[in-house]
Amino acid sequence: MHFYSGFLLRGEAAFFEPYLKTGATNVAGFSYGAVKAFEYVSAARERVDTLQLFSPAFFLGRDTRFKRMQLRGFSRDPDAYRRAFLQSCFSPYPVQAVAPSDDGADDLEKLLDFPWPVEALESIKERGVAIEVYVGEKDAVIDPVAALHHFKPFATTYFIKGANHFLQGERI
Repeated sequence: MHFYSGFLLRGEAAFFEPYLKTGATNVAGFSYGAVKAFEYVSAARERVDTLQLFSPAFFLGRDTRFKRMQLRGFSRDPDAYRRAFLQSCFSPYPVQAVAPSDDGADDLEKLLDFPWPVEALESIKERGVAIEVYVGEKDAVIDPVAALHHFKPFATTYFIKGANHFLQGERI
């Protein structure tokens, strides 16, 4: 199994263990890692059975102003941006420990502008790859409803009630 980490993160696959398919022919990614997983599967020549996209970085409905503000905030103070970003990822629940990566402004720009091309999604599906998309109801990073509508024609979609960007919900 190939797992691709989210923006500014590494090693967070454990958050997705309840859903993660670990077989050798499965590819998964979280947030920005979903973009990387998608690109990998789009170009793959080897067998892939399942592509799992956890809270994919989906900003198609966001305007240029929002994207410029994100890039400007990151460029001014990457550490403050990371703290605020993690707060959003875990909202409305407490922030949990995650390992940082050294992603930069180019990575942020790519994830904000990624088009999630319909033709490529359709091509992956036609190759027999099962696409699964998981989004949380309380995701404060992406618009989970817009993401579900975009992926629904090509994927099995899961809308997890009460869950945040990390698909974590309130513990009982």
